[in-house]
Parts: sequence; C-alpha cells; structure tokens
Amino acid sequence: MKEKILNFFIDVRKEMEKVTWPTKEELMESTKIVIVLTLILAVFTWLVDYAVSSLLKAIL
Repeated sequence: MKEKILNFFIDVRKEMEKVTWPTKEELMESTKIVIVLTLILAVFTWLVDYAVSSLLKAIL
C-alpha cells in the first residue's frame, strides 16, 4: 500500500513536469477576456430580467 501511494506521487510529479504553464502576459490577457465577457453576460442578463419584469408588470 505504501509503495502504491509513493508511486502515485512520483507519477503526479512526472505529469506536472509535462504541463506547459502560461506566461504572465498570457495569464493577464486571459483574465481580461474573462472579466469583459463576464461583464457583458451580466449586462445582458440584467437587460433580459428588466424586460421580462416590465412585461409582467404591464400584464398583471
């Protein structure tokens, strides 16, 4: 059992060495894209909610 656990962590380390990590610039660019898209989605959701609420108030 102890050997299996040790082998697991050795394998994890080997796999982590294969990972290509993003540069700081790539990470900053991706973060900006995520923030902008989140804001766009939030505004869109607010507009749809506002329109549906207004429509329901007019009907009721």
